[in-house]
Amino acid sequence: MRVAGVLVGLQGVAALVFAVLLGIGAGGSWAAAAGEVGMFVVIAAALAAAGAGLVTGRRVARTPAIVAQVLLLPVVYSLIGPSHQLVAGIAAGVYVVATFLLLISEPARAWSAAPYERG
Repeated sequence: MRVAGVLVGLQGVAALVFAVLLGIGAGGSWAAAAGEVGMFVVIAAALAAAGAGLVTGRRVARTPAIVAQVLLLPVVYSLIGPSHQLVAGIAAGVYVVATFLLLISEPARAWSAAPYERG
């Protein structure tokens, strides 16, 4: 779960970097890009919090991390399909699917359910 947490945390860092680059790219029209930049900052904070929660052993962070991976699948499709960025899309797809599989694996399920199982 720690590896999955690090991978999710890195997604948060990537979202924050994208938000900064988006803000820089806005140039003089900062007001026009403020909403989009703000959205990516919120996404970055959520991913970073989920990643940190997984790394520190908080079971409640697993479900938001899984939902984030599912929500990133259309981004992967968009990169491969309409955007014609095949290499970036495949790399992102491998990253997202690998993280997703780590989060839904049997050891992850057992780790998540451990406090609720009767011994």
